[in-house]
Amino acid sequence: MDLLVWQRAIELSVAVYRLTMSFPKSETFGLVNQLRRASVSVASNIAEGYGRTTKGEYLLFLGNARGSNCEVQTQLVLSGALGFATDEERRRAEGLALEISRMLGKMIGTLCRA
Repeated sequence: MDLLVWQRAIELSVAVYRLTMSFPKSETFGLVNQLRRASVSVASNIAEGYGRTTKGEYLLFLGNARGSNCEVQTQLVLSGALGFATDEERRRAEGLALEISRMLGKMIGTLCRA
């Protein structure tokens, strides 16, 4: 897929998977699972919306992607507060999530005005 926001979302998922590899085993079914699922949901919702046939459906899935991205951002803050990730790894993922948030906001705004 050639959508830049989707490509960034894939990068975010890879960053989250790498980041969570060092989390405590006790978080396997907690924060690790939540972060991974939310990050995958960002890219998946962008792709599903792109594949839909109406603008309304596309907007719905972009909204879902935006919500999942907010989940990722919140969970990254929490993982940092708990000391589960190095600052460098976390900052990379946070930077991607922020970029995705801005891109999705612009896309949604543009589609709403179209």
